Amino acid sequence: MKIDEAIQILKDNGYKYTDKRRDMITILAEENKYITAKQIQYRMYETYPGISFDTVYRNLHLFSELSIIEATEWNNEKQFRLSCTTHHHHHFICETCGQTKVIDHCPIDIFKSELPGVEVKSHKIELYGLCERCQ
Repeated sequence: MKIDEAIQILKDNGYKYTDKRRDMITILAEENKYITAKQIQYRMYETYPGISFDTVYRNLHLFSELSIIEATEWNNEKQFRLSCTTHHHHHFICETCGQTKVIDHCPIDIFKSELPGVEVKSHKIELYGLCERCQ
């Protein structure tokens, strides 16, 4: 997702466009990987010295509700990145640096065949390990 698209989603859903929200979205776009709310807060301290963790987290929750961002949990901490909206896919996530790689293959048909009689409404598959650079 691009920064302008994310801001338009906020506006289309009746939320104010603020510099803080724009800057948070920009940070997520620049990082282009999963990062924590604390990392976002730290990056925002330069421009907004008094920004609270609650403000950052509240906005991340809003972005998640609007599908502007994706969230995952690893290392016992919630991590965030801008949503990938191009097509259905899954991610490989480097446990060291947080970089992600798209996995286009989706094994949902295999899972459905092993679960007769159930209705799968959604799914999310993530693979964790070390990227080429961190090995």
